[in-house]
Amino acid sequence: MENHRIYKMAFAGVYPHYITKAEKKGRTKAEVDEIIFWLTGYSASDLTRILDERTDFQTFFDEAPQLNPNVTKITGVICGYRVEDIEHQLMQKIRYLDKLIDELAKGKKMEKILRQ
Repeated sequence: MENHRIYKMAFAGVYPHYITKAEKKGRTKAEVDEIIFWLTGYSASDLTRILDERTDFQTFFDEAPQLNPNVTKITGVICGYRVEDIEHQLMQKIRYLDKLIDELAKGKKMEKILRQ
């Protein structure tokens, strides 16, 4: 599962795919952003800067103001791996985000996605 190329991939390169995945299922960019803000503690202005600077995933998560304390409630399978069992911390954080976007696209309510 170790794929070091993804860590250096620009978050801006993947972000449009998150939005497309959500919008294809009738969800919105605003909901994608809300998930990102909830998970990382970033603000809208932070996200704009991250996208403009083409920040890589490693830096994106390393510099996140605060990973949400409820991330331990994110469980299940994404990309064939159980997220709670992923040992590599950065890959686990990336998969947390993937899992939340996947739940959004599958029609889950935001309260459930944000573990409220």
